[in-house]
Amino acid sequence: MIGNDVIDLTLAAKESNWRRKGFLQKIFTESEQRRIQTAAHPDLMVWNLWSRKEAAYKIYNRETGIRTFNPLRLECTLSDDYNGAVTIDGRTYQTRTTFDLERMDTVAVSNPDYWPLVLDLARTDVEKKEGLPYRRGDKTPASVSHHGRFEKIVGFNY
Repeated sequence: MIGNDVIDLTLAAKESNWRRKGFLQKIFTESEQRRIQTAAHPDLMVWNLWSRKEAAYKIYNRETGIRTFNPLRLECTLSDDYNGAVTIDGRTYQTRTTFDLERMDTVAVSNPDYWPLVLDLARTDVEKKEGLPYRRGDKTPASVSHHGRFEKIVGFNY
């Protein structure tokens, strides 16, 4: 299974005040909050962790059918700024995040053996079935994310 998230960093900086009282406590676990507070670039770390939670949640939702997003139930662990994992209810999803000055995107997979199969897709490569995105033709799961100026669509090359 695959999930993803993309963040327009310019828009996020304009529209979200993550420094307001209580925001971090509602979204991030204590260890994640410590990581944000000690990060060289706290703004990027906030969106890095958020993006991972969103990408992993898309897989979790698809696997379980549970549609309640509670970010505190998702725990991020990072091996570095680019690679990590997200755990929820005993399930662990591997994540990879890339970013530049304008955007951040994360891909999550349910099995690390799937990394070599991940591929970027175009909107025309995807169709929806019962509200969920699939790769057109072979019907393998896909994931679509958009925020502000950016859209990212990923799937598998089976």
